[in-house]
Amino acid sequence: MTAEVPAPAPGGSPGEDAQGPDGGASVGREGAPRRPRTERKQVLLRLDPAVHDALARWASDELRSVNAQIDMVLRRALDAEGRLPRDVRPPRRPGRPPAQ
Repeated sequence: MTAEVPAPAPGGSPGEDAQGPDGGASVGREGAPRRPRTERKQVLLRLDPAVHDALARWASDELRSVNAQIDMVLRRALDAEGRLPRDVRPPRRPGRPPAQ
């Protein structure tokens, strides 16, 4: 029987950012402690085809995926209503993650 390796978080490797060698929080490049990486939530979303097409065009105009565009629209709406959590991570930067 082999031990299971946890699946990597998007943009990371297995176990990355989980815990440091002493079981505490891991430390970032600058020596500051990092928050443990949590897996992003997956949501099944049903949309009217016309709404999806409009989102796809808008996402294309801003060089984002439809998924990233939905995330950005929801963040803006939450922020406008004063409901964006204080501890929410900033949106991911566009493009590919830097090579490690």
